[in-house]
Amino acid sequence: MPRRSLLLTALAGLAAGPAQAQQDVVQRLNRRVAEANAGTVGIIAGGVDGTYIRIAADLSAVLDDGNARRVIAILGKGSLQNIQDIILLRGVDIGIVQSDALAYARRQQLVPGADNLIQYIAKLYDEEIHILAAPGIGRLEDLAGQVVNVDVPGSGTAMTASLIFDTLGLNVRTANDVQDLALTKLRRGEIAALVYVAGKPARLFSGLPADSGLHFLPIPATPALMETYLPATLAAADYSTLIAPGAEVETIAVGAVMAVYAWQPGSERHRKVSRFVEALHERFEEFLRPPRHPKWREVNLAARVPGWVRFDHEAGLRR
Repeated sequence: MPRRSLLLTALAGLAAGPAQAQQDVVQRLNRRVAEANAGTVGIIAGGVDGTYIRIAADLSAVLDDGNARRVIAILGKGSLQNIQDIILLRGVDIGIVQSDALAYARRQQLVPGADNLIQYIAKLYDEEIHILAAPGIGRLEDLAGQVVNVDVPGSGTAMTASLIFDTLGLNVRTANDVQDLALTKLRRGEIAALVYVAGKPARLFSGLPADSGLHFLPIPATPALMETYLPATLAAADYSTLIAPGAEVETIAVGAVMAVYAWQPGSERHRKVSRFVEALHERFEEFLRPPRHPKWREVNLAARVPGWVRFDHEAGLRR
């Protein structure tokens, strides 16, 4: 018997009354448990200051009707951990990850058979790579030998920072603090820079005063980097206290993907995710209006993600 059913049985046993009445209570509660879980999907996202959790919160706000469909947004620890959590954690069906995470997980053999266990629902948007530096650090080359925070191990930022620094042949001393602590250390002058992969404008930088002396470093769109990433810019409209009016900072971007466990068509979990995807398509226009995150306006649900297999939600609806 499932653990929750055992718990409900135990609670019912404490109640006074005839045995038949207690059995009726257990049956009613078990039906409520089944109904509550019938349309529930769990979405693992990112940290509290990142774009992923705000996208997941939007999905919950728009698609969760409180009855037939529940959408539970879950704080996560980055793209690589999210891929593992989609595969290994009960209750996690969907995760938001960087588009280069699956290839990295495959190369590192993080989870055996990951290629066959992870698919995608949609490419969401592009995420800009922010490198915020201390005063006196004028270009990427100045970071050589310096301490640079790259977020927690297993995060998408840590993965991308490793790929970028390796590609550019830049040797830095990495730290793995959570981003809000890293920002505090950067403002104190304890580290030289922090790397953060997030869709602009990232809330992490919203409270920085104009006189902080901190600034974004440009990342050149070299041919080697363009094999994996896209050219992008950061502007004053994104970060008015860090970038002068009319100025832009050259950077690069990586795609964000809504990944999903490759449930077998015909299974209960496949049907639940299929209904979620169908609702996403039907109500997509609602994501394009305030107060939803502006990154939704970059989403093309039909876009393909090279190296990934698309989740066939229509197969789930046909069954």
